[in-house]
Amino acid sequence: MGLPINSGLNLYEKHRKGIKNLITDVKGVKVGNVTLQRENVNTGVTVVFPHEGNVFQDKVMASSAILNGFGKSMGLIQVEELGTIETPIIMTNTLSIGTAATALTKYMLEQNNDIGITTGTVNCLVTECNDGRLNDIRGLHITEEDVLKALNSPSEYFEEGAVGSGTGMCCLGLKGGLGSASRLVNVDGQEFTIGALVMSNFGSSGNLIIGGDHMGIKIKEVQDIKKDEGSIIIIIATDIPLSERQLKRVARRAAISLGRTGSYMGNGSGDVAIAFTTANRVPHYSTKDILETKMFFDDSIDKIFEASVEAVEEAIISSLYHAKTTVGYLEEVKGLRDYL
Repeated sequence: MGLPINSGLNLYEKHRKGIKNLITDVKGVKVGNVTLQRENVNTGVTVVFPHEGNVFQDKVMASSAILNGFGKSMGLIQVEELGTIETPIIMTNTLSIGTAATALTKYMLEQNNDIGITTGTVNCLVTECNDGRLNDIRGLHITEEDVLKALNSPSEYFEEGAVGSGTGMCCLGLKGGLGSASRLVNVDGQEFTIGALVMSNFGSSGNLIIGGDHMGIKIKEVQDIKKDEGSIIIIIATDIPLSERQLKRVARRAAISLGRTGSYMGNGSGDVAIAFTTANRVPHYSTKDILETKMFFDDSIDKIFEASVEAVEEAIISSLYHAKTTVGYLEEVKGLRDYL
């Protein structure tokens, strides 16, 4: 989970890892995956569940940061306006966001008989990256059934690398995919968790940096040089009580993690970070007009920023470490471990 101790890859770590070193170290957060892998098909669906209950009825406070906006994600406008997430978060390939949104809508309607009748509709959150190098993306192979299968398989444990929505992703000239990590932070005598999950599909060949070591230069000769035209989806979860303003500040710091691993957020890259807290909930219905929430003291928030940057950085490297060489639709892309 995350980078294993014997990986041989050393990252600077000031904060301790969680027990699983996954985003699911944040209590209540779970992940579901469906992987599609057959001739010319390398794609899938990944779902992040913010908590174990009904997310529409019990929303989590959230925000997002569009680090570079070459993306097609759905649902972020309302997250920015209201500062909440009210559905599980889906990650998939670019041309399957419509299918994923339809399936997620049906899933939410089944759970909530009031949607569209006695209350408003639902803001489904679907994110994407383009897996067209390794996957026949024009074939639209992901079905609603695949999405619903992922929605019905939440787990605290999940694989990283070329699985789920990460199956067909490429990153920094290597095989990308799903990666996760977590960090622990002591606040007012209590231990809190920050977890990250990424779908890595960004960066130019030869630019990979791990722990300050420009490893991409060492393996550049055996790769076709490609410009930065991919994307990354970054999900940051925490049980620390933060306001939506503070969550946006945390999400923006994900750009530092990208820079540490060798990205300059190229023109054609869709780099999106979403941050949420399980500590501040917003009920869909309330008998009170005034709700109570907690926030962090801004002068002490640096340790939150630092831990989140660490978690996202390791999640990116972990996605590369766990992703195996894949023969795809247009080419073969080698995994990082082939060069270690």
